[in-house]
Amino acid sequence: LAFWIIKVMSTTVGETGADYLAVNVGLGTAVTGAIMAALLAAALVLQLRSRQYVPWIYWLTVVLVSIVGTQITDALTDEFEVSLYLSTAIFTAALAATFAVWYGLERTLSIHTIVTHRRELFYWLAILFTFALGTTAGDLATEELGLGFDLGVLVFSALIAVVALAYQLGADAVLTFWIAYILTRPLGASLGDLLSQSSDYGGLGLGTVYTSLAFLTVIVALVAWLTFERERTCKGATLMSE
Repeated sequence: LAFWIIKVMSTTVGETGADYLAVNVGLGTAVTGAIMAALLAAALVLQLRSRQYVPWIYWLTVVLVSIVGTQITDALTDEFEVSLYLSTAIFTAALAATFAVWYGLERTLSIHTIVTHRRELFYWLAILFTFALGTTAGDLATEELGLGFDLGVLVFSALIAVVALAYQLGADAVLTFWIAYILTRPLGASLGDLLSQSSDYGGLGLGTVYTSLAFLTVIVALVAWLTFERERTCKGATLMSE
């Protein structure tokens, strides 16, 4: 549960954080994208060098992937005027190709089998495309198809609930995980827009600063709790072995 809560909130931070840096701070899409890409590269180095799951490194990488994925889609839409229909199709094809190559080489897409650097690189590439696809699909649904932010939150929440029910009824765990992972991106983006955008655009008008800070606070608190629980479990296992 903590994993999925942090995941949704990290996608929201990706949406509101990217908007804040590009618009409010005035860095623009290109500069924001370059800075975030450099930070993501540094986080990936830390993640790949770690020989075990370290919550703060993993979730820092996820948040940065979320921001970079948002920047990529925003650049395509705003700078190059690529339609949301086309960009959604492009990222769907890119994600499908990543999964196809990954499965073709490793014969599995399960996150529980990521024990080599090659599998982890496939994983992070897939994560990047899920964020990019989720962003374009979410924008397509809420803007082009006219769902709006509030209805978008309800629709994507309902879809995730259907996937969760399918998993409980025996659907393939790997398939349902990746579908849910993709759907959390448009859910987080819709939620972020609903909270941050002004009432003129159908939002609650909290602004990108307060929305980002609120969600970052929850993320930090949950990651700190996960770190504490992991250390407590490891110490308990050590005592038992002795």
